Amino acid sequence: MTATVRAWAELLRISALFTVPGDALAGAAAIGRRPGRGTALAVGASLCLYEAGMALNDWADRDEDAVDRPHRPIPSGRITPGAALTAAGALTAAGLSLAARAGRPALTVATGLAATVWAYDLHLKHTQAGPAAMATARALDLLLGATATWGAGAKPERSDTRTVTTPGGPATGLVRTPAPIPGPAGKPRRGPIARLVGRGARTLANSAVDAQPRHGEPSRQAALPLRAALPAAAVLGAHTYAVTAVSRHEAHGGSTVAPLSALAAVIALGATAVREQRGHGDVPPAPGNGATGDNHRLVPGAPAPSNTPHGTSPRLLVTALTGAYLRTAAEPLLHATLNPSPPLTQRAVGSGIRAMIPLQAALAARAGAAGTGLAVMGLVPLARTLARKVSPT
Repeated sequence: MTATVRAWAELLRISALFTVPGDALAGAAAIGRRPGRGTALAVGASLCLYEAGMALNDWADRDEDAVDRPHRPIPSGRITPGAALTAAGALTAAGLSLAARAGRPALTVATGLAATVWAYDLHLKHTQAGPAAMATARALDLLLGATATWGAGAKPERSDTRTVTTPGGPATGLVRTPAPIPGPAGKPRRGPIARLVGRGARTLANSAVDAQPRHGEPSRQAALPLRAALPAAAVLGAHTYAVTAVSRHEAHGGSTVAPLSALAAVIALGATAVREQRGHGDVPPAPGNGATGDNHRLVPGAPAPSNTPHGTSPRLLVTALTGAYLRTAAEPLLHATLNPSPPLTQRAVGSGIRAMIPLQAALAARAGAAGTGLAVMGLVPLARTLARKVSPT
């Protein structure tokens, strides 16, 4: 019994599971909502889809693993290929079911995520599109947290009310002003990952508009939460791209370019995370939000406060979390660059996976959700402890 449990733990790479909840929590923070029922459903769906990908990955690689990794559960005979494939299908169905309970927009994002996971494991990971597909999957996971949290009507994390004059008389406008991650001159970054995620997100946003009509408001406003989460999704996707590119060499090593490129990407992402936020965008109240009503609703055209603090997170906390991200990811990548042996390359990949946790925490804190960021960081000791027993790669 103990041997069977360990075999499944290795197949599903349970030590990497702790990198998943932070996606949904960072997504909720990106749209200015407190974690709620929708966030919990998104976390559950993400965990199921992530584990489905792990099981499907080993099923698809069983012949390759028989040569390069004979100790893995399937080639060693501890788990049959049929059991692994069945687990992948069941976990996918469970993940989609949980996402459906958070609303149709969340189900739409989860369906795209599941399709990306299966496409990657069955074909794309052996092509040049492999890292981009994995990056897209991680970015969609963060967007799943944003859409599920918004669709379930979570309360605003921080908001500002002000009275404005409308043709019908004075009204109170609830204004939410999250700030996207900036690029040069304060403009949002639109790198390759951001453009890739953006194309899919526009389609998903249109589905969200159709599925969540607003009462007396332009339906297009329903797409704004998804757009607000795109910068954070792009950052997480870029990190995933870099780590995945290195992982393609972990079995045989020998590549200096991959870890060096990943190291440069990690440093750039760290600099982006600590940069002061600029830019504003309005996010409408979540549907069904008890904190909003006739006297606390978004007034179309209401001016944003000129001195709002919502885009400003505690600089010290964000800096500390970003430092934890750099310490976790950068040093092993430097070692793999200097000596690209299989053990050091595998260590760099494992550290890169665990580094997602402080990166998620930094993104949440940077969006103004300091408590969420600290909660995400609480997963680090658990991930580190389990990584000593079960490899995350």
